[in-house]
Amino acid sequence: MRDRVWRGAAAASILLLAVGCLAGCTTISVSSTHYLGVPEFPATDPGAVEILRQPPRRPHERLGEVILAPSGSPSVAEMEQAIRVEAARMGADAAVLVFDKTRRIGTVVEGPWWSRTARPIYGRRIVAVAIRYR
Repeated sequence: MRDRVWRGAAAASILLLAVGCLAGCTTISVSSTHYLGVPEFPATDPGAVEILRQPPRRPHERLGEVILAPSGSPSVAEMEQAIRVEAARMGADAAVLVFDKTRRIGTVVEGPWWSRTARPIYGRRIVAVAIRYR
């Protein structure tokens, strides 16, 4: 009897732990696109890359775009760090945030063929333009 109770309690604990871990997971998918005709630059230090909300008044050159697709609820600092790292790979001195929206990215269809329901899936997209000062 004790053995069954112990196994049941252990299984319940493992299940609770797994659900807790999955509920707290956050990820940030990052990709970048280089603009055509822009020369390649050596990578810069991610710690030196500025995050700007408006284009700077200083002369600069656009290198490409950094696209983030966060899931869960990552902190602003984590998302900014992901932008810095990717922009630094492109040789950027700064990244200008140009797009931050939640939009529909897909649909989930559930149920048997005679009683299907569809619900939308929404995802956040953030786009920053990597720039290099002249």
